Amino acid sequence: MPLPAGYSTTRDPATNGFILQQTMMRVKDATVSLDFYSRVLGMRLLKQFHFPEWKFSLYFMGYVDESQVPTDEGERHRWLFQQPATLELTHNHGTESDPEFKGYHNGNSDPRGFGHIGIDVPDVVAACERFESLGVKFAKKLTDGRMNTIAFITDPDGYWIEIFSHNSVKV
Repeated sequence: MPLPAGYSTTRDPATNGFILQQTMMRVKDATVSLDFYSRVLGMRLLKQFHFPEWKFSLYFMGYVDESQVPTDEGERHRWLFQQPATLELTHNHGTESDPEFKGYHNGNSDPRGFGHIGIDVPDVVAACERFESLGVKFAKKLTDGRMNTIAFITDPDGYWIEIFSHNSVKV
């Protein structure tokens, strides 16, 4: 199959050292989201930043062995922004208690945009069974549709999370 038009097969040397460092998602309630991403998905809170004067907080989550995380705050700050594929949860203060707040658009209804993040798990069946036992909502179970090697769960804000195993995913 030919490569898509506009795709370059050579990397510009000026981009050496570039990494995808973070994906940011806004969350309604930081407490609920931190619980979900840590307890349900097993991510660690790598660092948090609070900006009370601007009424928002940032929580950086990721899959990192705790022994790799520097204890010195200055080192931790520099270390954090060198980690690939972290999740930045942004909480705008007050949304958790605002009865008028309708939530954020998850990108999977019109107008479509952002779709999902993906989590590779060792055993997709076992992971999905665990999610079911925890009462996690599914957008697509393994038994739904033709692609029975992937599932989609939703986080507390309705963002979709693809659950798959690199051992069994078929395209």
